[in-house]
This record gives sequence, C-alpha cells and structure tokens, in this order.
Amino acid sequence: MNDDPLSVLVVDDDFRVAGVHVGFVEAVPGFRVVGTAHTAADARALTASLRPDLVLMDVYLPDEDGLEVVRTLLADPAPPAVLVISAANDVATVRRAVQLGALHYLVKPFGFAELAERLASFRRAHDDLARFPELASQQDIDRIFDLLRPATPAQEEAIRRLAPTLQAVFDAVSGSPSSISATDVAAAIGISRTTAQRALTQLEQSGVLRLELRYGTTGRPEHRYAVKRR
Repeated sequence: MNDDPLSVLVVDDDFRVAGVHVGFVEAVPGFRVVGTAHTAADARALTASLRPDLVLMDVYLPDEDGLEVVRTLLADPAPPAVLVISAANDVATVRRAVQLGALHYLVKPFGFAELAERLASFRRAHDDLARFPELASQQDIDRIFDLLRPATPAQEEAIRRLAPTLQAVFDAVSGSPSSISATDVAAAIGISRTTAQRALTQLEQSGVLRLELRYGTTGRPEHRYAVKRR
C-alpha cells in the first residue's frame, strides 16, 4: 500500500456541515483534507489548484448545481474521484450522479460509519489499481469493482460498531514503546481481543499501522502492530 494519505476536497454550502465532514474525513486513516469550498466556483478553482484525489461534492450550492460541477470535474483528463453528498434523494438526481460517474452517493445527514466505509473501499480500490499491470485481466477488473461496491448490511453494522474504537486502538499502539499485539491492546483499553484485532487490521489496511510478525520457537507467528512513520 502507498503510505501517502489520499487528499480530499470537501464541498458544502453550509460552513458548519462542511466542518463536520472535514472531521469525519480526518478521522479515517489514510486520508487528509486539503481544502474546503462553499460555492461551485470555489470548488472548481480549488480542484484545479490542489488536484485532490477525491472530492466530496454537495448538490445544493448557492451559485450552481453541484452536479454541473461534477460534470466539469470528471471531464478533466486527470479527474478526481467524486463522492456526492446531498439531502436530495429523488431518483432523477441520484440517476444523474451515477450517469456522470460519481463514485458513491450519500444522503445527508449521514454518520461517520457510512462515510468511513466508502472511503475505505475507495482507498482499497485506489491502492489495488496502483499495482495493476499495463494490461489488466477480467479478474483484476472485477476485483476493483467489487471493492467499490457498498458493504453488505452485516459489514456496515460491523464498521458502525468499530468506528468509535479506532482512535482508542490507535492511541494504544502509538503510546506503546514497542510493537503491540491485539491481546495487549484489548487489555490496555478494555475491549475484547476480537474487537481489538478487527480495529488493528483496519488500521493496518488503511496504511496507518504496520504489521510485524514475531516468530517463536513453535506455532504460528505472533501478529504485532506499530505506527507506520511517514
């Protein structure tokens, strides 16, 4: 996985809502917000200057329909990915976003878990594409599209339960003088080993932690985790 965080531009006409979305994105390992825009004009200008990997695009902007901005951005030779965020849930708007090539569509208001799941799937697909050979097989292509599909209800529920724990797990790892196991994390913050392992795996897959295998004299190697320094 590429260690560099993916850059995100947050577009929303409401300053308070934009701030919430910035906080959500910054809480997901492997992403960083590089700018916020509150109008269509600013969204275009900042996308051109910052060249973000991903744009969170509101539909209702004061100077122009956000989907018109999406159309312009995706027509660029090197376009960002776009995740539409809107209170609009009518079929016509959703259909247009899909036809324009939006990566996902989230209806406001949404929680951290909903956005985190979509960001994580985008990160996995982005990293997988970076490893593609010049000519991809159908199996390679199918895998990318599978990664971009929304999670099943069971997966979404698992992520929803996990989301509040991620920061505590990261803090436990970063505060340890050496690499740490799921058992150590569980004991440190008072959660089950299964929950600790799930969080550690997600943080490792997102590029925030590195996995170390410690081999003993017998049995399987112990999985230990440490913060990945950039």
